[in-house]
Order: sequence, then structure tokens, then C-alpha cells
Amino acid sequence: MAEEKTNWIQRTRDYINELKMEMRKVSWPNRKQVEGTTAVVIFSVFAFAGYFAVVDFALNSGVQRIMKFFSK
Repeated sequence: MAEEKTNWIQRTRDYINELKMEMRKVSWPNRKQVEGTTAVVIFSVFAFAGYFAVVDFALNSGVQRIMKFFSK
């Protein structure tokens, strides 16, 4: 039982040490890069929302006309 506990503790320490080493290798973006990519994401979200609104309106109008035509 004590050996299992020691093994678990050592594996946890190894994991944390490896995690620290990997985090030192990460290149974090600077503020300008974050602002630029954020602007692209926001623009893309609104562009896709507009596109899907137009497509939704067109499909809805088409289905409504078909339903109206066949319900006469």
C-alpha cells in the first residue's frame, strides 16, 4: 500500500515537472497579435451571421411560397 502511494506521488511530481518544462517552451502571443486575431474572429462571426440570416430568409420565403401554392 505504501509503495503504491509513493509511486502515485512520484508520478504526479514527474507530471508536474514535465508540464512546467513544456510550458516554458510555449510562445505566447503579444497583445497586438491577440487584438488582431480577436478582430478577425469578431468580423467572421458577424459575416457568417449575416450570411446565414440571408440564407435563412431565402429558404423560409421559398418554403412559405411552396406551402402557399400547394395549400390552395
